[in-house]
Amino acid sequence: MLITNVVRPQGATRLLLLAHGYGADERDLGGLLPYLDPDGRFVTVLPRAPLPAPGTPGFSWFDLTPEGADPEGIHRAVDALDELLDTQCAELGFARAEAVVGGFSQGAGLALLLALGRRAGEADRPAGVLAMSPFAPAVALDGLDPDALRAVPVLLQHGTDDPLIPVERARRLAEALAERGSPLTYREYPMEHQVALESVRDARAWLERVLAGEAPQEPLPEPPPEGPVKAVTTATFPEEVLASEVPVIVDFWAPWCAPCRQVAPVVEQIALMRQGSYKVVKVNIDEEPQLAQTYGVQSIPMIAMFRNGRLERASLGAKPRQQLEAELGMLVIP
Repeated sequence: MLITNVVRPQGATRLLLLAHGYGADERDLGGLLPYLDPDGRFVTVLPRAPLPAPGTPGFSWFDLTPEGADPEGIHRAVDALDELLDTQCAELGFARAEAVVGGFSQGAGLALLLALGRRAGEADRPAGVLAMSPFAPAVALDGLDPDALRAVPVLLQHGTDDPLIPVERARRLAEALAERGSPLTYREYPMEHQVALESVRDARAWLERVLAGEAPQEPLPEPPPEGPVKAVTTATFPEEVLASEVPVIVDFWAPWCAPCRQVAPVVEQIALMRQGSYKVVKVNIDEEPQLAQTYGVQSIPMIAMFRNGRLERASLGAKPRQQLEAELGMLVIP
């Protein structure tokens, strides 16, 4: 049985279930309600995750290990939320098919699985899914119900500067949902791993349309231009770096690394100033751990110089351009 906070406005006729993210609790998303549902049209159910979140005063829906999220824990969490949704709808006399489920981060990933992965029939599908900065690895697309995917509207929101869950993951998730016929609205905001006033306003407008019986859907926005520093992966590293005819500067980084974000403009400046003489690329070590292990990346940012297929020099930490170029053995440009 999940510990649950229930907000019951008078006259509410539907249920809204919101699951919090890692390290938070059942009070966390309640602060959104004056902006998300100012007219009190929903009874909002705010459950607490069952597991302690190490290093925080809050809770976690499933265990996280260096290898990733615990699959069995994810399934248990979805089952618990599924049972809670059934129980609360029955107690309140609300139709489950008119409920909206949602959440933030971990909770958003679980809400997607709850709404789109259940195969118990049309009557059990909620009216919509509000996924705020979802923990995308929690969503196993192959296990989702094709009929639910085409029927249940989804609002997917993410920050372009999210240091914990890179926006590229949200874009891939949005593309995968759209390819499967989901009535999807995908929005990005200039924020980190958080909820912003603009995103809450958009969520309120989307909820109004869902309440009106609509299935809002928008074309996916065009991806932003890549910029002067190209991202490379384990698959493209041999061609882009090892086989390059010109020396290659590789920025080993991670989205959560503040010094990495600090040095990124310096790396971009080098890419623009040295175009033609050097190639400049970046490797996200969270997404490409094998490359980090192969080249002994133990601290980031690590800016490395590759020449003739070999790692020649490396510089650690965020530094001014001229110092960085000197440590990499480049002829320093004033």
